[in-house]
Amino acid sequence: MSDNPQSLSNSQETSAVPVNNETLQNRRQHDLWKAIRTVPDFPKPGIDFYDITPLLLDHVDEVIDGMLAALPEGLLEQIDCFVAVEARGFVFASLLSGRLGKGMVLLRKPGKLPPPVANKSYALEYGSDTLEIQGGMAPRKVLLVDDILATGGTLTTAYHLCQEAGHDVAGVLVLLDLVDLHKPFPVPVYTVLEG
Repeated sequence: MSDNPQSLSNSQETSAVPVNNETLQNRRQHDLWKAIRTVPDFPKPGIDFYDITPLLLDHVDEVIDGMLAALPEGLLEQIDCFVAVEARGFVFASLLSGRLGKGMVLLRKPGKLPPPVANKSYALEYGSDTLEIQGGMAPRKVLLVDDILATGGTLTTAYHLCQEAGHDVAGVLVLLDLVDLHKPFPVPVYTVLEG
């Protein structure tokens, strides 16, 4: 054994288990899952609500890093902007837009966008709703962004609304995909976490 502390330190480092990208990704996913709070019977009986607000407080950089890592190589260069679904999609799309310098289109609830608008109604797990998109924009290649893909009603409506507005939807990017709750999607779904 050497009396040189530097020598001891180096030998300890080389015997450590190597950390690769997959290991880091698994750790990130574990940490993110731990921060999500499940609230049973909210907003109505029988619905489990995934509260992601702790992620926004303590893990926002890891979330955005994870979203970017979920995308295939070259996709970001192909898209012109992000389409954000009200309301939590605004958070993620804004952060992605700011980090990458790409634009953002908002899908809003009725009466929030000035005319002209196109709208579409859809069913939710716990009711129904309507989304609107601003009309008169030049067609773009877009990536839909939202927090959670559950039954798919909101994002399917967003997809069709974007198509009707002339946009080419390259895919959907979400933090959490509840894969057992929805049918296959018409475009690729990229996600950080699956449930």
